[in-house]
Amino acid sequence: MLKSTLEEVLGFNPKTSSNELYALCDYSTLQRKNLTVEDFISLVKSMNVKIIQYRDKISSNDVQIKHLKQIKEKLNVLLLINDKVELVPFCDGIHLGQEDLEKIHENKAYAIKILRKKIKNKFLGLSTHNEYEILQANTLDIDMIGLGAYRNTSTKDITNILGDKISYLCQISKHPVCIIGGVKVDDKIEYANFNVVGSDLYE
Repeated sequence: MLKSTLEEVLGFNPKTSSNELYALCDYSTLQRKNLTVEDFISLVKSMNVKIIQYRDKISSNDVQIKHLKQIKEKLNVLLLINDKVELVPFCDGIHLGQEDLEKIHENKAYAIKILRKKIKNKFLGLSTHNEYEILQANTLDIDMIGLGAYRNTSTKDITNILGDKISYLCQISKHPVCIIGGVKVDDKIEYANFNVVGSDLYE
């Protein structure tokens, strides 16, 4: 099967778009706010969300599969799972951190080849934090990068805040860039293609 491009699935060219909404459904955050996945679905239905990433460090795989199916059934958006390769069959792709990729193999190009054998033509995003990682990502068979952190965030312990440097870094990437870390819905970040928004969805 030929691989669909991000442009085909989204209906627009992500590399020429600006600050499109990419919603992070973090299950720990939902629980902390006493919200359900259904509540999240109702919330983002009123927003022009293009991509959703589901992140869940606490539930069993069975519960996560149920949540992924709920989101897929109710929302016509690109759905990615965070880190869990075994759950890729229940969504449109996966987003991995640098450490997650290195767990597959220390050689990142080889790690991506191994990953591609498992996930086939599904979409693949990779977190980046600096110029070196972006240049490395440019050589890999991935579909998009996460780049951050833009600001400090309450959900992760972050030491590397990019701030104003982020627009320069966006221009280096050959892949669509999804800004992560303390991003707000209405942030206008030059050269950024997607705003990955977590906590600010609920403000």
